[in-house]
Amino acid sequence: MATWNIDKAHSEVQFKVKHLVISTVTGAFNDFDGQLVSDSDNLEGAKINLDIDVNSIDTKNADRDGHLKSPDFFAAAEFPKIVIKVDSITKKSADEYVLHSKVNIKGVEKPVDFNAELGGITVDPYGQTKMGLEVAGKINRQEFGLTWSAVTEAGGLVVSDDVKLVGNVQFVKA
Repeated sequence: MATWNIDKAHSEVQFKVKHLVISTVTGAFNDFDGQLVSDSDNLEGAKINLDIDVNSIDTKNADRDGHLKSPDFFAAAEFPKIVIKVDSITKKSADEYVLHSKVNIKGVEKPVDFNAELGGITVDPYGQTKMGLEVAGKINRQEFGLTWSAVTEAGGLVVSDDVKLVGNVQFVKA
């Protein structure tokens, strides 16, 4: 059994959402933790858990970050964590996988499939075995109770319902 922990110094968790339907706002969660457990030194048969601290949200705009933490969106005081659990993994090619996951936001759990690319496994100069993984998926924020909405003068949404989730994660073998 191999256990891999997220190397936070070499990892990032981001989201991207359309604003006013004309541009994309990118945000990040700066505090998260997770683990990959596998019977082998690859993704086959692995289970992955990721806990994201909602209060670490950062869109480079303090007012917007405060609004996102409020009951209009994440209700961070009541629901401080986003939890992602990968239950099974399907191999698509030599380095491409689908991560069949359960995502829990604001107490609402839904199945979400993420596309993942295994960057490889190597030993760093300090003798630590590392694994790189790029992950991308999409959720509908309304399905998770992130229901705040406003409409522009022209009738367009201020914030899109579709949110892209992106993770560039480096694991270190325990």
